[in-house]
Amino acid sequence: MKVKELRILTPNGMLGYGFPVKWFKRALSMDPHVIAVDSGSTDSGPHKLAMGVMTCSKEAYTKDISLLLEAIAEKKIPLLISSAGGAGTNAQVDTFINIIKKISREKGYHFKIATIYSEIDKSIVKEKLKKGQIAPCGPVEHLSEEEVDLATTIVAQMGVEPIVKVLKENDIDIVIAGRSYDPVTIAALPIKEGFDPGLAWHMGKIMECGALCAEPAGKVMFGTIREDHFILEPGSLDERCTTWSVAAHTLYEKSHPYLLPGPGGILDLSNTSFEQIDDRRVKISGSKFNPLDKYTVKLEGAKKVGFRSIFIAGARDPIFIDHIDDVLARVTEDVKDYFKDIPEDQYQMIYHVYGKNGVMAELEPIKNFMPLELCIILEVAASTQELATAICSRARTELLHCPYEGRIGTAGNIALPFTPLEIPLGEVFAFNVYHLMEIDDPVSLFPVNIMEV
Repeated sequence: MKVKELRILTPNGMLGYGFPVKWFKRALSMDPHVIAVDSGSTDSGPHKLAMGVMTCSKEAYTKDISLLLEAIAEKKIPLLISSAGGAGTNAQVDTFINIIKKISREKGYHFKIATIYSEIDKSIVKEKLKKGQIAPCGPVEHLSEEEVDLATTIVAQMGVEPIVKVLKENDIDIVIAGRSYDPVTIAALPIKEGFDPGLAWHMGKIMECGALCAEPAGKVMFGTIREDHFILEPGSLDERCTTWSVAAHTLYEKSHPYLLPGPGGILDLSNTSFEQIDDRRVKISGSKFNPLDKYTVKLEGAKKVGFRSIFIAGARDPIFIDHIDDVLARVTEDVKDYFKDIPEDQYQMIYHVYGKNGVMAELEPIKNFMPLELCIILEVAASTQELATAICSRARTELLHCPYEGRIGTAGNIALPFTPLEIPLGEVFAFNVYHLMEIDDPVSLFPVNIMEV
């Protein structure tokens, strides 16, 4: 007999960011069938993937995971975690397993765990390239074998199929998955139980961000899926879902208001309805999932492009601020002239002028206004750390004493709040694999390991 409803608890939009225990326990008392949470993103850039570092500290993950293990041990329900560690590398999946092992030893827990790995061998990527089965994902260059070789690690965003297969074939307490499409953990159990995939994917699309769709935005979210709709309710009694807040979040991180492509198909929201059923809950219906003839997964890879150093400076002189564009242009030319023996393709200087256009840069719509003060950050990327720091140092001294029309004081144009004055930031990375790859089997690329801890 088909299950008539499934209740899903998501503690927050990013494992490791913490969540209010009071409201998590309230949602837990509503008897969810599964706890599902995502842990990954490319929002913070390529550094995590290239270096293998995690989005949050190990201590933060340990605290969150400890609360989740306590909950599933009490309720005897599964825990699904995707994109372990942020980038979802094999090593990050293993780090999560080690955290679970340590907690389980200390607390006396016994769990059966499935790990699903998402790193893709470069030989597979090259073979797909030769067959013309890899295309850019968005406005990026076409992939080449050279770029494949330069990538430190390549992962693929798995769809729901690997987790569904694991849940069908095993009595599993915990699934730790590598890089995954963000809604996967929420959509997995409903799809496995035969619920409408359009509803499952749409619920996953919203809930993977926790309670960001609530007013005010929160962390703990509770979802109930039924045959022809799903219902969203924040865990906190201080928050509420409204038709406006949920519909607005449906537009979050989308390139089209109605269509959302993902592994295996497109989520179509053109006939979706949002209904306020009480003060805190919203009912959603009408979402459809349209499978595509070709199944694609997004590949992510990053390469090292150099080293970075920065300096941070403050400015308060209104005359200096009025001439800041001319001053920075002069400083740049002076630096280039001083390092004229260094090819200009060996380094790059990027100014971030906060208070003027540090966020929007050339897209800043408000022009010709006079800020009271500026924060000037110069970012220098170069082929070596020493060169990056040397160029940064030269630019700092030029900016400190650069003449400009109307200057009154000569002791210095800027204040420098930190020492060392030039701050080396180490290696710089760039995404160089951000492409869609056609695959024949949505499961075979993602190996599974079953263990007991």
